Amino acid sequence: MPSAFLRFLFFIIIGLATNAYSSTFTLSQSPDIQSLSAVDQKALCLVAKSVLGYQSVVDGDNAWQEKPILPAEVSTAKVKETLAYLCQLVQEGKGNKLLERMFLLEHFSFYQWQPDNQTALKIASNSTNKRKSEMLRAIPSDKIFLTKYYTKRLKASVVKTPDYPVALYQLPFDEIGLSPEQAAAKQGLLTRFKYTRQQIINGALEKDGLAKPLIWLSEAGLHDVLLQGTGVLEVGGKLRFFNVHRNNGIAYDYTLGKTEQARYWYFAEVNGIKGYGKTIENKIDLKPRVAFAGNVRQLGIGKLFLITFNEHKIKQSHLGILADEGGAFDNNLFQLDWLVESYFGWHDYHQANKHYPDYANVYLMIKK
Repeated sequence: MPSAFLRFLFFIIIGLATNAYSSTFTLSQSPDIQSLSAVDQKALCLVAKSVLGYQSVVDGDNAWQEKPILPAEVSTAKVKETLAYLCQLVQEGKGNKLLERMFLLEHFSFYQWQPDNQTALKIASNSTNKRKSEMLRAIPSDKIFLTKYYTKRLKASVVKTPDYPVALYQLPFDEIGLSPEQAAAKQGLLTRFKYTRQQIINGALEKDGLAKPLIWLSEAGLHDVLLQGTGVLEVGGKLRFFNVHRNNGIAYDYTLGKTEQARYWYFAEVNGIKGYGKTIENKIDLKPRVAFAGNVRQLGIGKLFLITFNEHKIKQSHLGILADEGGAFDNNLFQLDWLVESYFGWHDYHQANKHYPDYANVYLMIKK
């Protein structure tokens, strides 16, 4: 999944929040629907189809279960019906209907999301980051904290060079073909659990040929990709995509900087940007600006959201589907993370997205 930079930046102590929620979804008769001209209908359908094809194949994966925080009308069956209807319109050449306010009002119910400000304030009071505290305290009662995340774009090499001396590795050879459950049962014997990030950077896997290098990066690039979870890598003039697969069992330590982390992720090459999924084989396909990351555990995958905010001083609306998650969303019912594009770094990201606000009206949409 794409690991959102802003999730880690803003929510390093999210686990301190309590289990008491004040977030609600209220049926709205007059949702704030503005111009939807920027919505990519085909991309929206691609994400919807991928979500509909997601199978909960791993024990403990309850992404499709109905969630008590949501209104009774928002059943799993209705969520799936809503996504299928989106694609039906697009495939029939009627996708432009999704850009029409009156059509949306006629065919969808809108539930406005009121944020769990109670938890946001508790996190703010425990944070040592002044800017983060200010942003959490400023969440309006009728808006959601809208962060944006991107996938890391880097240059890479198919061979080791002085400029690209460290690798993204595939699962070690002694684990190829093992399911997550089988690997967990053999944890004490497998290569994956034996080495820290620093040991791998220093050549522990390369020295004895314990794993296949997928691609070679600069050391700074490696740390960035490990933080983001997805690499969009430019190799020989072409883009290739790499997604986290399994890690070395060492937890991310929020007290350390990214270069000091002992956690290391083994990767797999994939066919595009990936989101939620318990195995590398069944991760959901994502597309920029029509996908959100959020609290999948309590909201469930596949929820269609309409967000409205001022863009260049003009009100705009966008549609997107909840199809990704992250550790920062545990106990977090006041935030959505909007997938934007792929950027080489923070400066590129900021220049392209600085006009977007930090808060938005958010409505959960269900087909009538």
